[in-house]
Amino acid sequence: MKIKKDDNVIVLTGKDKGKTGKVLKAMPKEGRVIVSGVNMFKKNQKSRRQGQKGQVVEINGSIDVSNVALTSEIKKETKKTSKKEVKSK
Repeated sequence: MKIKKDDNVIVLTGKDKGKTGKVLKAMPKEGRVIVSGVNMFKKNQKSRRQGQKGQVVEINGSIDVSNVALTSEIKKETKKTSKKEVKSK
């Protein structure tokens, strides 16, 4: 997987198409990444102590690596990455 933590990426498909963000976590075994501000969902959190109220917390969900592409802030270009197998003689 070519995308690493702290890379800038753009989302290519889904409800967040066109959004850019920084990779917070890369999971190469699963082929997924967590991007800041993308694929957000709400989770209800129970109260920890009696008398304390529960709350709704927004969490970043993971998205598949094939749905994101690397972007360059300096050159303003997008690059789709992939693995290519080359046979040598």
